[in-house]
Amino acid sequence: MRVATSGMQNSGESEGGERVKDAILIAGPTASGKSALALDLAVRKGGVIVNTDSMQVYSVLDVLTARPSAEDQARAPHYLYGHVSPAIAYSTGAWLRDVMKLIADGALEGKVPIFVGGTGLYFRALVEGISRMPDIPPSIRDCWRGRLIEEGPEAMHRILAERDPQMAARLKLGDGQRIVRALEVLEASGRSILDWQGERGRSLIDPANAQFFVIDPQRSELVRRIDARFDRMLEAGALDEVRALTRMELDPALPAMKAIGVRELQAADAGQMAFSEAILRAKIATRQYAKRQSTWFRNQLGPEWKRIEGNQNLA
Repeated sequence: MRVATSGMQNSGESEGGERVKDAILIAGPTASGKSALALDLAVRKGGVIVNTDSMQVYSVLDVLTARPSAEDQARAPHYLYGHVSPAIAYSTGAWLRDVMKLIADGALEGKVPIFVGGTGLYFRALVEGISRMPDIPPSIRDCWRGRLIEEGPEAMHRILAERDPQMAARLKLGDGQRIVRALEVLEASGRSILDWQGERGRSLIDPANAQFFVIDPQRSELVRRIDARFDRMLEAGALDEVRALTRMELDPALPAMKAIGVRELQAADAGQMAFSEAILRAKIATRQYAKRQSTWFRNQLGPEWKRIEGNQNLA
C-alpha cells in the first residue's frame, strides 16, 4: 500500500490526511462469496482485509453475521471485525474514523488493502467521503435519548417536525434513533443535520489507483447459498449467540439487535413460534435483504465498478 497526502477533511479530521493507494474494493450481497474472494486475493497478494459490513463489526454475533472464521483470519490480517459491543449504535462515521486510525497506525502500510463487505454506505463514505458532524455533549445526548425512552419516537418526531420540518419529513415516525440524532445535532450546533450532511468530505482512497468489484451472482444460486449458510450457522452455534445477546437485555432498536436471525431465533427460543418457522422466516428475510443490497449496488455504484459472478479468480 502507498499513501498520498491530500487536503482531505473527513468526519472531523483536519486537513492533510492520507489517502490509500492501490486499494481493492469488493462489494456484494450477503452470502455471495465476498469473504472467500477477498481472502484468496489477500493470500496471493500479501494483502490485509478490512471489514466493510455494518453487522460484522459487532462482537457476540460471530456466527450469525458470517464473520470470517479463526482459520481464515489466521491466513491473512483482518481488521474491524467484532470490535464493537452490541450495546453501541455504531455508525458509518465511526467506521470511517476506525479506518482512518488503521491508516494512521500504519496497519495497512506495505500491504494491499482489501475492503470487503455488503454495506453500500460504507463504500460510499470510503470513496466519496462523509459529511463532517459536530461533537454532541454527553448532557445533550443523554437528555434526548432519555426522552426517547420515556416519551417514545412519535413524540420525538413531533418535536423535530416543529424545529426542523424538512428533516422530519424524511424520517419515519418509528425511527427513534435517527430522530433523536437529528435533534441532538440541531441542539448542539444550531444547524439542521441536513446542512451538515450537505458538506461532503473527501475520499480516503485514491480512486485513480483503486480496483472496484461488485459481486452479482445468479439469483437462484444466491438463494441456495443463503439457505445452506443459515443451516451451517445453526450447526455452528447461532442459537447460543442469540441467547447470549438476549441476556444482555439491550434496547431492541439497537442495530445489532436487528441482525437477521436474532428476532426469529429469540421468538422460537421463547416458545412463541416453532423453530422450523423461525428458520424459514430468517432465510426469507436474508433473501429479501440480499435483493435490496443487489438493487442498491446496481443503482448506486458507478461504471468503475466491475461486475463479477463471484466464482472467478481476480488477477
